[in-house]
Amino acid sequence: MIYAVAPVAKPRMTQRDKWKKRACVMRYRAFCDKVRALRVALPQPCRVVFYLPMPRSWSETRKVKSDGEPHAVRPDLDNLCKALFDAVCRNDAHLWNVQAEKRWGLKPRIEVEA
Repeated sequence: MIYAVAPVAKPRMTQRDKWKKRACVMRYRAFCDKVRALRVALPQPCRVVFYLPMPRSWSETRKVKSDGEPHAVRPDLDNLCKALFDAVCRNDAHLWNVQAEKRWGLKPRIEVEA
């Protein structure tokens, strides 16, 4: 399944984030709301591919050339997975086999394959 939502990494959060509106936390909460609205499902086992947006400073030819290439910079893959798992599952203990990767994409999205 392809879900048209830009992946967001889970930020480090403190108790102050309940009332202090930091930008990274607000982005994460909006991501969680959108994932829940799209009713993203994680069948077991599954393969998850995060397609992250390319920087605006890149030229169009570089963007086209890099579409689908591995993404080897921040954010970390484990933080992307944490954000998705926390948004989809109240308790993610039932997830036992998830293969994940992150790639550059012209259209930011999350793909989930059974």
